[in-house]
Amino acid sequence: MSMQTTIEEKLEKLLTPSVLDVINESHMHSGPATDSHFKVIAVSDAFKGKMLIARHRMINQALAEELTDIHALSLHTMTDDEYFEKSGKIADSPECGGGGK
Repeated sequence: MSMQTTIEEKLEKLLTPSVLDVINESHMHSGPATDSHFKVIAVSDAFKGKMLIARHRMINQALAEELTDIHALSLHTMTDDEYFEKSGKIADSPECGGGGK
């Protein structure tokens, strides 16, 4: 099973999200592309009343095993209302400065 699929399955189970988009951004890495750079857009009622750090900790705990093999994980965690306010627009990830640079 790919890293992307593993992340999707674990977060689906944890959050029951209304929106979940796990994007493999490994091609943005300066070295050989691997399954090591991901952007996660998660919209869920599970985030209601939680500060940003608590939301990220939820995801980091759920993906603790996978994080040993992930170099970059960009998290965009929102409630449905927050997602609606942003009109679903999420910032682009920066180019990775790691690896061969």
